[in-house]
Amino acid sequence: MSVSKPPPPPSTSHLAIPPPCPSAPSSAATSPSAPPHSAAPPPPSPVKISMQEHFAINVCPGPILPIPQISDFFPRFHDYPCTPPPPREKKILKEETFNGETGGGYKDGERRGENDGDEEEVFDSDDDDTYLGTLEFTLLFDQENNCLHCTIHKAKGLKAMDSNGLADPYVKLHLLPGASKANKLRTKTLKNTLNPVWNETLVYHGITGADMSTKTLRLCVCDMDRLGRNEFIGEVRVALKKLKEGESKRYNMGLERIAQNKETNNQLVEQGALVAEEERGRILVSLCYNTEKGCLLVGIVRCAHLAAMDSNGYSDPFVKIILQPDMGKKSKYKTSVKKKTLNPEFNEEFSYEVTLDQLAKKTLEISVWDYDLGMSNDFIGGVELGINASGQRLRHWFDCLKNKGKKVEYWHTLTQQGAPSSDKPD
Repeated sequence: MSVSKPPPPPSTSHLAIPPPCPSAPSSAATSPSAPPHSAAPPPPSPVKISMQEHFAINVCPGPILPIPQISDFFPRFHDYPCTPPPPREKKILKEETFNGETGGGYKDGERRGENDGDEEEVFDSDDDDTYLGTLEFTLLFDQENNCLHCTIHKAKGLKAMDSNGLADPYVKLHLLPGASKANKLRTKTLKNTLNPVWNETLVYHGITGADMSTKTLRLCVCDMDRLGRNEFIGEVRVALKKLKEGESKRYNMGLERIAQNKETNNQLVEQGALVAEEERGRILVSLCYNTEKGCLLVGIVRCAHLAAMDSNGYSDPFVKIILQPDMGKKSKYKTSVKKKTLNPEFNEEFSYEVTLDQLAKKTLEISVWDYDLGMSNDFIGGVELGINASGQRLRHWFDCLKNKGKKVEYWHTLTQQGAPSSDKPD
């Protein structure tokens, strides 16, 4: 008696579709069109799909978009010329004009502070006009001593300029219009910070009331780079005519990028009526007639904003004084030479033995020179004080004669006409 073995079950593939649910046969059996004794349909062939389609179906139900390349954001990396993507649409803010300059029309930094919330909606983070940070400083004009005190407090949220995400910031100041190096002051450099705190006071000497009505103070924040050129971060500008004498005014202004071109510089030069005269610089002179010794004491205190005579943009200034009519060797004096500076400080005093009656008839010639080794010295500018002078120079001479025994100091503007008549460059 032989026993028949049941047939082996059909082999299934790993990716075979599972059999249909039980509801399908019952519905097929009850269908009138199906034959009563028909055989079961063969199992369907397995469906094969790729791994990429499998992940695309489970992870990305929508259409698959191409991934943007880095060259799309930096077109200069392309090896072939390509058209840049169209710029994003954004609202354009019109810069206010003030005193012929763009970007300097904000009133005491208040308007900039009010619009801080609006800037985030108008400007995009990928533009050049991104948030550059703020600068906090204080200005004080001392008219009695002809000084402008600029206290640089701190900056906040500066733009990162180095590869470590930080910067090495410092602040440099310029008086516009005017020669940049003669009017340049700068703070110390703070390393690896985006929120530097300086609390440093810089002083401009020889600033008069006329300067305060015509000049603009420019404060630039820069990043120092030892291996390359220092990088510009942003700047602010303040019209000095808004600053009252003796008033200490604190500013907190947002840094801006202001493009400098030749047309703008020409406009600034045209605004200053005394620019051609002031380019030679100024000198602070003290006069005192000592009645006990019967002599005139002439003090050469300092010079400010001198003209640059050397190729490096600086000068090596010294001062020569002569009491005319010539009294021989006793009438000529010379200060020491200060190397590579446009704002030298001398603090030297010279004495002339002369009676008060003779002094009233004499003229004091003061000239500033640039020292050149092995060559003729260059004349920078000069000034004449005496009975034949006019304006503030004559007033200075009269104050010295009237106030015997009292030291009288005045700032004088250097001019071409102040060159000594009887002396040649040596």
